[in-house]
Amino acid sequence: MKSLRQFVAVVQLGLRAIPQRLGASLVIVVGMALVVAVTVSILSLSSGYVRMVHSSARPDRAIILSQGSQYEFASAIPRDSVMAIASAPGVILTPAGAPIVSAESLASVVLTKKSDGFDAYVVLRGIGPTGFALRPEIKLISGRLFTPGKHEVIVGKWALAQYEGLGVGSRMPLVDGDWTITGSFESNGEKFESALLADSETVLAALRGKSFHSVTVLLDRPEAFERFRAALITNPALAVDVRRETEFVATQTRDLNRFLISIASVVGVIMGLGATFGALNTMFSAVSARSIEIATLRAIGFGGGAIVASVLVEALVLAFSGAVIGAGTAWLAFNGNFHAAGGLVFRLAVTPTLVAMGVGFACTLGFLGGLFPAIRAARLPVAAVLRGT
Repeated sequence: MKSLRQFVAVVQLGLRAIPQRLGASLVIVVGMALVVAVTVSILSLSSGYVRMVHSSARPDRAIILSQGSQYEFASAIPRDSVMAIASAPGVILTPAGAPIVSAESLASVVLTKKSDGFDAYVVLRGIGPTGFALRPEIKLISGRLFTPGKHEVIVGKWALAQYEGLGVGSRMPLVDGDWTITGSFESNGEKFESALLADSETVLAALRGKSFHSVTVLLDRPEAFERFRAALITNPALAVDVRRETEFVATQTRDLNRFLISIASVVGVIMGLGATFGALNTMFSAVSARSIEIATLRAIGFGGGAIVASVLVEALVLAFSGAVIGAGTAWLAFNGNFHAAGGLVFRLAVTPTLVAMGVGFACTLGFLGGLFPAIRAARLPVAAVLRGT
């Protein structure tokens, strides 16, 4: 109990003295705020991208690529393979008896960004006749659907917001001539909202292609996946890889996540070292300024543990304050903002997890910055300091 009372008393003394060292204390606060703001802002790219890609992935959908292909653009599925895939066990049927399968063709088109006038590549995705039954999350919000066989497209709402010339009724140069935009759609905030959708056969004909890039199927239940996959990979006429949609999108996000986390780590460590040295200098200065006070406390019976704890608490309070300011700044400046990258448009996401990570990182730096000054404070030569008065 005595030690606790000593700790509380010394901590109160230290915190009350912060306004007297306001300039020096702001070094820690501002340093930690910058570290957290920059690190959280970089990681908000990753969290926003992951949220966008995973928002509509379903375990009862499977995507089929040609064997060895990691990405849709690198895949080629012949037309006769599509028929074999559609007849595999586990594929759900429409009320009319048609398998819910979408053989899809992809093309990259160049559009101009509204924000800066630069060009960007956007995906034109051709979907099959049952493509909307396959993805019920796609909802038309204006205009009408494209007509199969015609050079018509519908545009995702995020693409509509970010790129020029995508208004309903507009004509735009795409593959094999001008195409008419007949409507716009939303899709639960997932990646298709960054794309243009059209009839798959029409896109394939415009590309002068003979193979589809991928095939996506809707299964009658998630548990049917293994039976469906086994039927395809054991079919000697097929050379395909089969994945759950959830597994496929996780693979697609992995490389970008690693890259962004690496960048955030490097930047965070470099800035964190600067913030830690700033905290060290500040807390050493604080200990020097309070040396007489600390020596007096030691002389009247206060233990070294209480002195150490009080200096660490002061450093942590300043670091925590900076972290809250930095996380709040990142949230206000970036959360929910659109970002276009690699033909995708998504919202940055400053999540509670990122905020907690930022605060934890700053408090760790604050602890390291206060540790050695705290030890020095506990080891101050009491007699020498008091004689110096």
